[in-house]
Amino acid sequence: MKIAVVGVTGMVGQVMLRILEERNLNVSTLIPVASEKSVGNEVTFKEKQHKIVSMKQAIEMKPDIALFSAGGSVSLEFAPQFAAVGTTVIDNSSAFRMDAEKKLIVPEINASQLTKDDKIIANPNCSTIQMVAALAPLHKKYAIKRLVISTYQSITGTGVKAVEQLENEYAGKKGTMAYPYQIHKNAIPHCDVFEDNGYTKEEMKLVRETQKILDDRTIAVTATAVRIPVVGGHSESVNVEFRNTFDVSEIRKTLSETSGITVQDNIDVNVYPMPLLAHGKDDVFVGRIRRDHSQENTLNMWIVSDNLRKGAATNAVQIAQYLIDKNFV
Repeated sequence: MKIAVVGVTGMVGQVMLRILEERNLNVSTLIPVASEKSVGNEVTFKEKQHKIVSMKQAIEMKPDIALFSAGGSVSLEFAPQFAAVGTTVIDNSSAFRMDAEKKLIVPEINASQLTKDDKIIANPNCSTIQMVAALAPLHKKYAIKRLVISTYQSITGTGVKAVEQLENEYAGKKGTMAYPYQIHKNAIPHCDVFEDNGYTKEEMKLVRETQKILDDRTIAVTATAVRIPVVGGHSESVNVEFRNTFDVSEIRKTLSETSGITVQDNIDVNVYPMPLLAHGKDDVFVGRIRRDHSQENTLNMWIVSDNLRKGAATNAVQIAQYLIDKNFV
């Protein structure tokens, strides 16, 4: 397989390389792609050096699969150009997620929707992926009616500049600001830009993408997304109202038997998910599973995952693996 990684110098691009190695995909030719200023530089993949090429060069090489993590405007411009030469694009930006013609895929949930004809496939938002991974098996059994979500999101979701800002602030240095305020010793209830309805784009992604992935527009969703000075992963407090009755022990059993989910839920010995423990891992971790006694058929859960891995790079590589296994590329 000829696989291009577009945005290879970014945080997610670097993790994509790592996961391609870890999962030992059959990559006969790696095509690292980045902005013009990086062309000619090298990246390491499987202990070999590979020269970064331009977008034009990469398109001319006609890769089988292109993993995109270079921002929405880049995806809108170049993903169709890759698709036009027969490449299957798996895009990590928000460019195509709500496009009715494009599939929005979490492999454990809806990979079966994919066909050989899907040339641009959308990778969901990081905070959405980890949440729906835990919710999908419960929705099948109990039918979700409403979700109330509060996220506590890693600065790595913003990118390298945010990590540099935190490091500078921790060291007492002045530098480029990724956020409008200090992030060290702070929590900023502002992820992405504000929309006209008063919610941020990140919050509305949780609404729109959840309904699309679970294929149920009747699910009511409201969210507040908060950026915190953490690097290991995103955390989410999720309040789930079901249409049907449930047993908490059965919820735990269902989640424990779900691929890609690890239940960490033993308050007697202080076992619960944390970004510190999720960092560098591919699973979604679920804990603090308990009934909401304020209303019927409602559950509280705490969901944590490494946003650069399952929330981005791992999910994209899993889609690629599915396409390869099905001979769709």
